Amino acid sequence: GGLAAALICTAAAAQTGDYPDHPVKLITPFAGGGGIDVLCRVIGERLAQRLGQNVVVESIPGANTIIGTQALARAAPDGYTFMITTMSTTVNNRILQSKLPYDPDRDLAPITQLSYGSVLMVAPAGAPYRDAKGFIEWAKAQKRPISYGSWGVASWGHLAGQILKRDQGIDLNHIPYKGDVMAIIDLRNGALDVAFASPTSAKPQIASGAIKPIAMTGPQRSPSMPELPTFSEQGVPNMDLAIWLGVYAPAGTPRPILNRLRNELKAVTAQPDVLDKMLAQGQTPIVNTPDEFAANYRADYPKWDALIKASGATIE
Repeated sequence: GGLAAALICTAAAAQTGDYPDHPVKLITPFAGGGGIDVLCRVIGERLAQRLGQNVVVESIPGANTIIGTQALARAAPDGYTFMITTMSTTVNNRILQSKLPYDPDRDLAPITQLSYGSVLMVAPAGAPYRDAKGFIEWAKAQKRPISYGSWGVASWGHLAGQILKRDQGIDLNHIPYKGDVMAIIDLRNGALDVAFASPTSAKPQIASGAIKPIAMTGPQRSPSMPELPTFSEQGVPNMDLAIWLGVYAPAGTPRPILNRLRNELKAVTAQPDVLDKMLAQGQTPIVNTPDEFAANYRADYPKWDALIKASGATIE
């Protein structure tokens, strides 16, 4: 009983005013240098100022966020480890992976839905089309499969391509990468026909003239690239679901700590320069409460489940 009593005391101490009394770890389940990783480092630095402790950002990439999420699920539920990730972690992976090594409901505690994100389709600068309809016509005229890159199997980039394949009757072949930056490199080198990517990863290459933007997915234009019309605006349907970033702690993390982290994240994302960075990346902050996040997740999950199953996306 001594161990149990000690654990209860530790948990009780964590809920009181001395949290945090040592550095906090922020897991990013993506490769360094990509959009989410960059955002985590900005948020981590500001969060550290508010918490009065260092926030150490650890990149644990691989398997479409599964490896980083496993590390989170195994961490102590004491408020000293949390993760910022895409919705793939709790939506896409759950629908598509029959043997997921974590259970989102059992192993993760929602902190907040951080933001809605943007993903665009990009093509090589020399491609003979400049918009979505032009791409579809070009793709249909080729006598070969058209390759498209994304940041992983069952990512929104993967699904977006499957929706185009299904709705437009194009022969599209998905190539998954460890991150969208890698996909853009192959696109630039001529090894890939098109790719889906975040504005953060795509914009420097667009600015340099190596690649060009074709269309924005999601329900509205992105604040980071307001000049780029959406697929919907260009007359291409079913590409308008909103994707989001979520913040999670290990299940069992005390509720006062979840609330504290959410409140600090809300304050950090409201700082004008952080807000500008998020908007530049195509992230529109939400930062709702743990309960609101859980309710949104329950409401949205069946829609994604239907879409993913209808898209024919599978784990290759």
